[in-house]
Amino acid sequence: MPQSSAPTILRVAVPTPVHGYFDYLPAPDEADIPAIGARVRVPFGRRQVVGVVIGHGDASSVPSHRLRPIGATLDTAPLLNTPLLNLLTWAADYYQHPLGEVVAAALPVTLRQGKPAEARGIEYCTLTEAGRRTDPATLTRAPRQAALLCLLRDAKEDLALERLREQQDTDPRQSLKALVDKGLVRIYARPCLTPADTPPAPPPELNAAQQQAVDAIAATLGGFTCHLLEGVTGSGKTEVYLQLIRQVLASGRQCLVLVPEIALTPQLLGRFRARLDTPIAVLHSGLGDGERHCAWLCARGGEAGVVIGTRSAVFAPWARPGLIIVDEEHDPSLKQQDGFRYHARDLAVMRAHREQVPVVLGSATPALESLANVERGQYRHLSLPGRAGGASAPRLKLLDVRSQFMDEGLSVPLLDRMQQHLEDDGQVLLFLNRRGYAPALICHECGWVADCHRCDARMTWHAGVRRLRCHHCGHESGVPDQCPDCGRPLAGRGQGTERVEQALRRHFPAWPVVRIDRDSTRRKGALASALEGVRSGRHRILVGTQMLAKGHDFPNVTLAAILEADQGLFSADFRAVERLAQTIVQVAGRAGRGTRPGEVLIQTHHPEHPLLLTLLGAGYGAFARAALAERREARLPPYAALALLRAEATAAEAPRLFLEGARHALESDTPRGVQAWGPAPAPMERKAGRYRAHLLLQAGRRQDLQKALAVWLPGLPRLPGARKVRWSVDVDPVDLQ
Repeated sequence: MPQSSAPTILRVAVPTPVHGYFDYLPAPDEADIPAIGARVRVPFGRRQVVGVVIGHGDASSVPSHRLRPIGATLDTAPLLNTPLLNLLTWAADYYQHPLGEVVAAALPVTLRQGKPAEARGIEYCTLTEAGRRTDPATLTRAPRQAALLCLLRDAKEDLALERLREQQDTDPRQSLKALVDKGLVRIYARPCLTPADTPPAPPPELNAAQQQAVDAIAATLGGFTCHLLEGVTGSGKTEVYLQLIRQVLASGRQCLVLVPEIALTPQLLGRFRARLDTPIAVLHSGLGDGERHCAWLCARGGEAGVVIGTRSAVFAPWARPGLIIVDEEHDPSLKQQDGFRYHARDLAVMRAHREQVPVVLGSATPALESLANVERGQYRHLSLPGRAGGASAPRLKLLDVRSQFMDEGLSVPLLDRMQQHLEDDGQVLLFLNRRGYAPALICHECGWVADCHRCDARMTWHAGVRRLRCHHCGHESGVPDQCPDCGRPLAGRGQGTERVEQALRRHFPAWPVVRIDRDSTRRKGALASALEGVRSGRHRILVGTQMLAKGHDFPNVTLAAILEADQGLFSADFRAVERLAQTIVQVAGRAGRGTRPGEVLIQTHHPEHPLLLTLLGAGYGAFARAALAERREARLPPYAALALLRAEATAAEAPRLFLEGARHALESDTPRGVQAWGPAPAPMERKAGRYRAHLLLQAGRRQDLQKALAVWLPGLPRLPGARKVRWSVDVDPVDLQ
């Protein structure tokens, strides 16, 4: 049969807000058709952009005279394989997001820019012997060279060139070249993945529950099963992961490990490198572009036996799929909150199902959605009920602070117990999920408050840098010397971690205090240094936010306290109570992990609240059962599916008018089993100078919601007022703010 002479049509996913793909012709000067999964450079409007070929076709709905040829093929072989492309296509459909942007989210920024898919190593710079002997003060005529020399001298390790450029106000290349020419600095390349310096440490002996979990999961290697590994804090979940990974590596396969936050990556990475005889690739936003480029390609090529990363690592390619692990699977940080709003845990389960490998979801406080899936028989439940090494569970106690004297949020009974634990050579951890010095700056005379002029929120006073900051839009300003309205002195109201730190230094001058939050750990290496100080015992009192509550092993902490347990008890968000329970259990889990027993104190104005009584009296499992019963009765997730349509604009009425039109369009199609609630103003109606409103869709069956969205969303851009707002849809929202 003669072959058709018609040119092959290339279906290309282009990173643009437009849904679907775009048709192109092959480049006339290229003999080979680009493979599916390869990158191509294509004309798009007046620009040249990098897209990914997702299919071939023989015909197009676009007239042939309007089809344009691609500019160039960037990959001779597929960069994304078929299973990963299929997962991305599914995710674009499920989360109702443009395919081109979804595919782009799976690539490092360097590959999105069209750079070669080659792992050439990372360039580092270090001082030579002559450089170490040279006094920077002698470079009087070259101040930038002197500054670079000081930076390299003060650094604890060699610096990657791209990190060096990030730390300089001006491009350091010329100054660096001059130092190299003088023989003071040497530039060299390290391989993308460095092997371990020492042989892997032998594994410890597992207890019975750990061994049962390892055996149960190992029996499913080579096929798909979703395991929910529920283990109390300190029960040794990481050891279960390590033993499983060793078995997977021994079979010649790779492992993908997801963690919710960058802060957890160094600790986990250190344990993995000490125990596993394989190169490990790391993927998170704290790395330089070159480092992520290298790690991504080493995962794809199979050189990395283990890939560890935050939520975007769920799209990391691999050559030999073996096992996926999601640590702290309940954590809301696994949900992307802007742009492509995917949930990494749910995509990890879907990916494992499609690639026929087991997935392990680990947590001391599983999400209610995961427990409901166990209830339905979709997930297999494994339990680690006791702490590893024989450590006992901490004692939990409510501190009723009603009518009590409080010094910067610290009650007298708490201060007394802190004194006792410190004198007994223990460490103390205090949790307050509010950074800054004070959440409000107020005039006591006339009532003036430092509000954010762009948000319906108050500015937070950061005393250390003498700045007012809005934690919602990032706006900053100086601190007024006096009230702008009446001229009287101003005072902070409420406590943030900075203010509590100051009070602790006053109450306990003999014991070093360290604060761990986003403000105190901005500088590179600051978090690692603080954590090392805690583990070495240099810091005896720890105060911080969520960064302290998750995953850290502090064996000398004997007292943990939650300063404000009431914030989540009366929130409008139906998930707030679940998150509060998880936070209490996670913070409590930091105490008593070593040989000494732990104590946990929870300050509250509502000691009779049913949540607190259930949690302390019967544990997280009992709380979860009660919460699931309430969710079932109220027809809320996990017994319903939600989608949130958000709209925002500089004009106050525009979002509401657009959403009213959207609701009318939805109801005119009479979607089966779907209800619309709203529109209503967002809980914080004005943010960053824009007014926001929501329309919530609720359905008893997920498939009904997906069908309704597929029919409804394409028509929204044509609604009156659509051009006056920015709108987005969030499928399975975890935050209704």
